[in-house]
Amino acid sequence: MSAQALNRDLYRTVYLIRRAEEAIKENYLDDEMKTPMHMSMGAEAIAAGVCQALDRHDPVLGTYRSHGLYLAKTGESDRFFAEMYGRDTGMAQGKAGSMHLSAPEEGLIGTSAIVASNIPVALGAAFSHKQRNTGRVTAVFFGDGAIDEGVFWESLNSASLMKLPVLFVCEDNGYAVHIPAEQRHGYSDIAEVVSRFDCGVHRSESTDAEVIYTLTRDALADMSATGRPQFLHLKYYRYLEHVGVFEDFKAGYRPRDAFEPWLERDPVKVQREKVVGLLGEEAVAALEAEIDQQVAKSLEFAKQSPFPARSAVVEDVLA
Repeated sequence: MSAQALNRDLYRTVYLIRRAEEAIKENYLDDEMKTPMHMSMGAEAIAAGVCQALDRHDPVLGTYRSHGLYLAKTGESDRFFAEMYGRDTGMAQGKAGSMHLSAPEEGLIGTSAIVASNIPVALGAAFSHKQRNTGRVTAVFFGDGAIDEGVFWESLNSASLMKLPVLFVCEDNGYAVHIPAEQRHGYSDIAEVVSRFDCGVHRSESTDAEVIYTLTRDALADMSATGRPQFLHLKYYRYLEHVGVFEDFKAGYRPRDAFEPWLERDPVKVQREKVVGLLGEEAVAALEAEIDQQVAKSLEFAKQSPFPARSAVVEDVLA
């Protein structure tokens, strides 16, 4: 893929994620979207870069901060917004809401509201693909708060021991809800501890989606050459509150001045400047207009869609 095509695709993804979440912010207070929102603003480059580097059908699992991953993996927004509005045309007939998105036909096994619960499931998927020799890589996204759960270390140990094709993607915003890492970790460097396992480690604080794409490709090459699982430690800054659509600097657990340097290298801004240099302002404006129209149409589609029938509440359940 040429540099032009790659960066255009990456910008399409980061811009779609940003515009979709801006639309959620603009409409959420109408109280028609009843689901809690864990917003991805500030992290767009991670989902975009990693998913671009993976094969389209490589299985991925994510957390309740799921919008970016879903949009990066599928590129669609009709079923996404319909799910936010609890409508029958949503990807789960409106029953999943924001935190439990899935698109198995596109490789997104699902996202989970329970911290770290997706990690051992990823090992099961990776074990299955290894046994069947499919060549698939399973990527699992989680926040640094999941590192505090024992199942992360158990899964890392098992993946390293069994040489499972797992890509651990740690989206590290420095907080588990409101608690900083230094109040939770008895060590100073996650990546250094993980490197003690038979696992490749790659780290970045970049907000450039192309940098993360390249880092992910390097990790996949390492996995192919050695058979080892890989760990991506990717730092970013969460723009909004832990759950909700507002800023929360007045809460006092993090200062606004820590946010300003990250905003200067906003992932959408960084990628836009790059793609304008490659394609020109007119081409980029046309791409943005196309995505703006997509989001507007999806919002209208969702608002006009029917709610599911009452009978849907007992459909698609185990018991």
